[in-house]
Amino acid sequence: MSEFHERLIRYLQSADRPFKIQQLTPDASTREYFRVFRNDKSQIACVYPEPFLAKEQTYLDVTSLFGSCGLPVARVLDYDESLGIILIEDIGDTILRDVLLSVSNEHREALLNRAIGLIAQVQACTEPAKAANSIASKLRFDEEKLLWELEFFREHYFATYRNRPLSRTVNAALSEEFKKLARWLETKATVLCHRDFHAANLMIRDDDLFIIDHQDARFGSAAYDLVSLLLDRITDLPSPEWLAEKRRLLLDLRVSVGLPAIDETAFAGEFRMQTVQRCLKAVGTFSYQSSVRGKTYFIPFIEPMFRIVIRALENIGEFPTITTVIAHEIDQTRK
Repeated sequence: MSEFHERLIRYLQSADRPFKIQQLTPDASTREYFRVFRNDKSQIACVYPEPFLAKEQTYLDVTSLFGSCGLPVARVLDYDESLGIILIEDIGDTILRDVLLSVSNEHREALLNRAIGLIAQVQACTEPAKAANSIASKLRFDEEKLLWELEFFREHYFATYRNRPLSRTVNAALSEEFKKLARWLETKATVLCHRDFHAANLMIRDDDLFIIDHQDARFGSAAYDLVSLLLDRITDLPSPEWLAEKRRLLLDLRVSVGLPAIDETAFAGEFRMQTVQRCLKAVGTFSYQSSVRGKTYFIPFIEPMFRIVIRALENIGEFPTITTVIAHEIDQTRK
């Protein structure tokens, strides 16, 4: 029994009511999740590695913010700061990613379009986040954060996963291009983002979509969550025409919720720049999770991520070092 499990038992025993516990499997999380059964009802317990202060707890903060904006999130039922536990509404086990693999193309497109509608709604929560002085409104994809993610990719893909660090010359050139990319994207960090808005962080209950894992929300590019939804953990590259259609949909849905219009061509460029950064960040995560935490099921997503990055770079026409390095890695993964 883990220390997380033991803390949860202490929390439940304090209520002096019969209970049963079922451990759930987290993905890339440092938290542990459990389904708790009491009085024929189920709830979800999220157990954190350490105690927390409620006023500083990002999950509690963003859940409150999203709820006030009408976004579909599980209700917080209780929490215990000293034991590091948050108890939330049970919204079931049906993950959107799994559903997308089993339904018709028409149904799949409809679900994705509904998810894109949620991205627009998250962005519409930008001003309320500021007004509420939300923790999320104080966090931003600035140059420092974007660079940290790119460095995480460099370290854990080349050194940890491949065990062949780059040369000093290549590293220096790569650093300059990473800075250029991060500085450009920082100028676009103007709207609230979920930050990890992929299909494994959306759930379905009674045909309704719910957002989960939203504690890292922060300000970023209007393209950030769309890149994550459409390109995270893919094995087959979507067509440029399909991506353009989804970009146009988000732009239209933004206007429908009262956000200012964005030029389609300009947004396509922003989407591609964000694709390079977000997908390289994802490769860093996949590399770390597979090499350090033994979650090797992430490995098949690495090469497709590189291919989508190369396609974006070809459209951008900049960043020659990133292009050369990633093209070389694609060649290596195919050998």
